[in-house]
Amino acid sequence: MATTFPGTTVEVSSLEKRCSRQLFDGVFAAGGITLSQVSIMTGLEPYLIQNWVKRGFVSSPSKRMYSRQQFARIVIINMLRETLQIEKICNLIHIIGRGTADRSDDLISDEELYHRYVDLLSDHKLHTTEPQSVQSAAESAANDFEEHSPNARSQLVRLLQVMFYAHASAGLRRSAEEILATLE
Repeated sequence: MATTFPGTTVEVSSLEKRCSRQLFDGVFAAGGITLSQVSIMTGLEPYLIQNWVKRGFVSSPSKRMYSRQQFARIVIINMLRETLQIEKICNLIHIIGRGTADRSDDLISDEELYHRYVDLLSDHKLHTTEPQSVQSAAESAANDFEEHSPNARSQLVRLLQVMFYAHASAGLRRSAEEILATLE
């Protein structure tokens, strides 16, 4: 059974460690991607992506081309928006970006966060109903993270856990709705 990369419509047979890095390397081999490509790969309407840019959730594309970082930000927002309020997602983005335009003091880049999240999902020991399993998978995904500030690694682990629970709850809700539809 095929699955998709979180926050996208891009199918993959299974999520394996480092597979999202390969996806990004292929997609961005020629540089940036257009709004229509982002729309196709995320299933989002172009106007919604443009609204996120207008509201400052995503930086403006350069020469109408979206970068790896911008795409990762869009995918993260898309993945979380089913269960987290946009204000909560903004808080998460603020934690990642330290709230400044200067990217040098970010906790982690959006792209690296996304890759580490996919690596968390690829952990074959992950049991979604066991909090200790989720924490262990998050710690494993943050294993080689180089801290630029005190407690940055533990903060990354907690961010990955938040992302996992929000993403998983969206999937559980969809499953419940599908089952409910068979009862009606």
